[in-house]
Amino acid sequence: MNIHFIAIGGSAMHNLAIALHKKGYKVTGSDDEIFEPSKSRLAKHGLLPKTEGWKEENIHTDLDAVILGMHARNDNSELIKAKTLGLKIYSYPEYIYEQSKNKIRVVIGGSHGKTSITAMVLHVLQKTNVDADYMVGAQLEGFETMVKITDAPVIILEGDEYLSSPIDRRPKFHLYQPNIALLSGIAWDHINVFPTFENYVEQFKIFIDLIEENGFLAYCENDKILKELAETTTKNITKVPYSTPSYYIDNGTTYLKTVGGDIPLIVFGEHNLQNLNGAKLICNQLGVKDADFYNAIATFKGAAKRLELIAKNNTVAVYKDFAHSPSKLKATTKAVKQQYPDRKVVACMELHTFSSLNKNFLSEYKNAMSDADEAYVYYSEHTLAHKKLEHITPTEVKKAFASDNVEVINDSKQLVNILENKNWNNSVLLLMSSGNFDGVDLNAFGEKIVG
Repeated sequence: MNIHFIAIGGSAMHNLAIALHKKGYKVTGSDDEIFEPSKSRLAKHGLLPKTEGWKEENIHTDLDAVILGMHARNDNSELIKAKTLGLKIYSYPEYIYEQSKNKIRVVIGGSHGKTSITAMVLHVLQKTNVDADYMVGAQLEGFETMVKITDAPVIILEGDEYLSSPIDRRPKFHLYQPNIALLSGIAWDHINVFPTFENYVEQFKIFIDLIEENGFLAYCENDKILKELAETTTKNITKVPYSTPSYYIDNGTTYLKTVGGDIPLIVFGEHNLQNLNGAKLICNQLGVKDADFYNAIATFKGAAKRLELIAKNNTVAVYKDFAHSPSKLKATTKAVKQQYPDRKVVACMELHTFSSLNKNFLSEYKNAMSDADEAYVYYSEHTLAHKKLEHITPTEVKKAFASDNVEVINDSKQLVNILENKNWNNSVLLLMSSGNFDGVDLNAFGEKIVG
């Protein structure tokens, strides 16, 4: 097979390119800008384009397929030529379905927690020697790439609800048609694509209806809207709810209560414990026994930037997290405060996504960081301008968060200076963003705080 990737540098795209290269396919690609770690990974496998930019000569009749990334525009010259030649053009989720339509497809969806649940499932399957392909949205310890496509009988897919490609406006998770599925919860996101909450919820209803006949759905019953969707569907599937398991925290470690004894965990927080219970149901469907699941999950450290520990000593700990939506902020901040009840928790988040910077969406953040002792909200005027969004003021942002503990800052250097000059004795710093606070090396910064 001869495959060309338009916008090969994307997070999912470059991992799929590497996976197909490993499978023996001839892979080429192009992009107008490629950043790390995509650049080094592509170079390692001889897939890095010699020059940046779009070139019509990359598109020819010898290609079996063209895979189009979200970064490309509708007027992309390579895309136009591929259409002119009548080549088969796929989005990456569409192509993954093509590669997995004869496998058992497991799809993990939901507004929050899907990366963590997918990572938990993969960790357990690896530890219990269950052969499975996968696609996950974060780098995992013990896995070289985020995509694996082989002849394995099962594939585990993180089911993102965002659009598939510039010319395929379907949510990604609508393309996979799972045999086994999980939904973790519904909290309005991607306002630029789903302008109303009702429209957003509809995408999850459609997803449930796309589960294969006689399939399986695990769902978090703590979410009332999701529970109603699951219970009212007429689809002929098995539906199993899950919720927070019994646990306790002792001296900074979370212990899971099980019939076989108490299990110490590396991860923590009620949302992660719910994720764990969901992951167990999926693993059970794939033949993993509870005892083997618990034995494996005890060594799970989490996915990258999901309550990831940067550094700590006896008096201070620094974590980073991908959290940016209201529900994720609330769950992550609450988890850290519960884990460290006797320490001051300082939470910092960056408004970075289209939704988070949208004036009409800001009110969704009400009390999202109220569990922190101190909270800082950062946003960049440059990012607002780049996304062509209406101007917002620090006063408007503070009013939206509706918490006295929140201070709003739109100067990255000022935020860094404030944090560097704090007394961090008996404290925890939580850095939450899908960006990097405008150029801050979060790992180096965290290590500096710990000293």
